[in-house]
Amino acid sequence: MKKGLIALATGSFALGFAEFLVMGIITNIAAGVGVTVPEAGGFISAYAVGVCFGTLILVFGHRIEPKRLLMAFMLLCCAGNAMAALAPDAATLTVARFISGMPHGAFFGTAAIAAKAMAEKGRENQAVAVMVLGQTLANTLGVPFGTLLAGLVSWRAAFVFVAVWALMSFALIGKLVPRIGAVADAGLAGQFRFLAKPGPWVVLAAVLLGNTGIFCWWSYVSPWLENFGGWAAAALPALLVLAGSGMIVGSQLGGRCGDLLSPGRAAAIGQGIACAAMLLIFAFSGSMITSAALMFLCCVGLFFPSSPQQLAMVEVGAGGGEMIAGACVQVAFNGGNAIGAQIGQAVLSTGAAYNAPALAGAPIAATAAVLLLAYARLFEPAYHHR
Repeated sequence: MKKGLIALATGSFALGFAEFLVMGIITNIAAGVGVTVPEAGGFISAYAVGVCFGTLILVFGHRIEPKRLLMAFMLLCCAGNAMAALAPDAATLTVARFISGMPHGAFFGTAAIAAKAMAEKGRENQAVAVMVLGQTLANTLGVPFGTLLAGLVSWRAAFVFVAVWALMSFALIGKLVPRIGAVADAGLAGQFRFLAKPGPWVVLAAVLLGNTGIFCWWSYVSPWLENFGGWAAAALPALLVLAGSGMIVGSQLGGRCGDLLSPGRAAAIGQGIACAAMLLIFAFSGSMITSAALMFLCCVGLFFPSSPQQLAMVEVGAGGGEMIAGACVQVAFNGGNAIGAQIGQAVLSTGAAYNAPALAGAPIAATAAVLLLAYARLFEPAYHHR
């Protein structure tokens, strides 16, 4: 079981690297393809849109054994990032980012089912958290490494790295993940039957709004650290390691909290942490020490809800809709990513300082926390205890 979960984590590492890499090297990419930093936010949005469209793969692939699907997603990840590395202009890079995003939600939706199937009873949240750990490690080690690589070699070299990593993950999944039966075939309409009830929509709205709020600020974390926190560009790799450490702490705390309480309650706690952190970022982050500390705290809140929200949606989709339900979390996550990046861009385009997007995002994240508390109280018992 542990080896299989580690293999899944290598896949989530590749996708986490691909997703968050641009935030760390957005200045390098903007200069490389001749656009402004706010305009380069479009590369973040293109990935997120690819996530949304890529989920459709599961509509037609749900009968395929999960292991084979996971391997196919890694090949698509490799192809998209290889194209990004070779992109001659902004338009091609936008298309490459779209392709890179396509396997993201589908992978996490499928991997959550595989992790749950391999987990010991009562430790499902922690098993999913191990799978998600790869995504958090991508922020701790991968993104800082990519930022360093972009500075020493080229931003293109960072995309080459993730393409090669995806190939390695393809091999590990093939070797270490056991065969797991395909989900129940409920037919085309049956895969979406769970959406006829309000509970799943409350969770998805919370995921969308929670990440919209956080990504208003996080999409521009590098220029925020430099222009508002007072850090030198050379310190960014180390600071992104700190941010990734916060994500690891949040992910593992969220998994344990989800098993002790419930997925909905645990996710609400995480969104509350993120909301409080962004208010503090707006008010107190104008120094090197406070900017680093508050970045760490907000990153704890960013990934605290990850495994609880993923497992909550797998639960509501039971009976044939598990894959679609799990993938919908990543669609909502990256939809929030895209919207948040655009809101942050709009705020910065007014000439506001780099702490202003945090203030814009805080009430949006607070709304997500309220929705998750409502889900835990009104809807969750029907799914979590069946």
